[in-house]
Amino acid sequence: MNDAPTQRSGEDERLKVLQTYPLDKPGLSTQLDRLASVAAQLCGAPIGLVSIVSDDHQFFIGKSGLDAAGTPREYSFCAHAMLKPEIMVVSDARQDSRFSDNPLVTGDMSIRFYAGVPMISREGQPLGSFCIIDTVPRLGLTVAQREGLEGIASAAMAMIEAARSEASSAAAEKSHRAAIRDQELRYQHLADAMPQLLWSTRPNGLTDYFNQVWIDYTGEPAEASYGSGWLDFLHPDDRAPTGECWREAVESRKTYEIEYRLRNAEGEYRWMLARGVPMLDDRGEVTRWFGSCTDIDESKRSSELLEILSRELNHRIKNIFAVIGGLVSLTIRHRPEVAEAGRELQERILALGRAHDHVRASGTRFDSTEAQSSLIAMLKLIVSPYQAGSRNRVTISGSDIAIDDRSATPLALFVHELGTNAAKYGALSTQDGSVEIELSRDNGDCLIRWSEQGGPPVNRPGDDGFGASLVELSIARQLGGVVEYEWRTEGLVVLARIPSSAMMR
Repeated sequence: MNDAPTQRSGEDERLKVLQTYPLDKPGLSTQLDRLASVAAQLCGAPIGLVSIVSDDHQFFIGKSGLDAAGTPREYSFCAHAMLKPEIMVVSDARQDSRFSDNPLVTGDMSIRFYAGVPMISREGQPLGSFCIIDTVPRLGLTVAQREGLEGIASAAMAMIEAARSEASSAAAEKSHRAAIRDQELRYQHLADAMPQLLWSTRPNGLTDYFNQVWIDYTGEPAEASYGSGWLDFLHPDDRAPTGECWREAVESRKTYEIEYRLRNAEGEYRWMLARGVPMLDDRGEVTRWFGSCTDIDESKRSSELLEILSRELNHRIKNIFAVIGGLVSLTIRHRPEVAEAGRELQERILALGRAHDHVRASGTRFDSTEAQSSLIAMLKLIVSPYQAGSRNRVTISGSDIAIDDRSATPLALFVHELGTNAAKYGALSTQDGSVEIELSRDNGDCLIRWSEQGGPPVNRPGDDGFGASLVELSIARQLGGVVEYEWRTEGLVVLARIPSSAMMR
């Protein structure tokens, strides 16, 4: 069979597909042997074969009536049959130029009649042939034999495909398990290399993982902290609030963050910053929680020391204000001619003292409140002397602006001077007059607009007085802002434009 095809277009791809079939799967050959026997009996032939053609051989993975395991590909009838669009029938091989000199025809096997159904993979690649062989020439197959042989060949191909699907699934599952294990090991090494104490919980919030750093820190096996056992390592005063904070986070599926004291292997409690975040699926349901504990003990203790020092400093500053106020008061008593100027100075000192009290120790654990960084809250404190009982003669509107101890003093002095001027000459000097303070933002600047109405007619003064100089000193020099005046008939309007960066560090 000198013209037997050994190469063809796409042969490499065919062989690649062929390698995906587990043809040595236990039990597969037994099932195919039965189908080969049925096909031989149906066609009245002594031999039935399921032949797979490789690059240089054909292998009989199912057979009946033949002991041979295969033959070289150059002798293969099936290598021809698998390339046909339908069943290939050779009535007498001795008379067929393709096979007349084939050793399987001229030798002991004495093939005369052959009928083979091509076996095609689901990718469309030819794998071999399901065939029957006879040692005597025949005219062909009956319609029933032909249809039966094709049906049995389809069943054989289905078995082979099923074996590949099972092997592919098993391989995929094995690969998936290996990938998961690899990721678990990577996570484990990464978690143990982190300086933080890491933990993880099931969706219900019960812990089931702690890294080696946690184990080393507590001196206990991870199992001692599983579930809610980790709470036992907390300081007794921190257990209830921490447990409640964690419960609320689990129920709300929001980020969990709290500071607590955690006992180490030596029995010492150290401050930790604990933080946990939920991992959500496509439906927004929690699949796991991941969290960490960071040792903040040194910074916590340093912060507490700074707070104590800050309180002491604030106390001493208040004493200085009191001493200065006392000196001014003493001067007024002994120098009546400077009484009016002295009282103005006292009011300015009191305004500065109120501003200092408002923002003292801002940001500390002992004294910090949201109001301490509120400009509106400080303005209410500064203008409180001008309010008339239940009637607010000074109204404050707009969006609040955050301030700190650096900006509070000049802002308080600015508003105090405007209020003092209004009480002497402007809207607050009459019973029906009022002032509106409006806060807003514009292109990175904070705007404070002071508007008077209902007072006596206002005229622009000939020159700037001491109060105007204090306003300029407070806004322009200390805060880097700009002050604009509008001397309207109905009342004075003052606009202070201050960079936002100067309001809050």
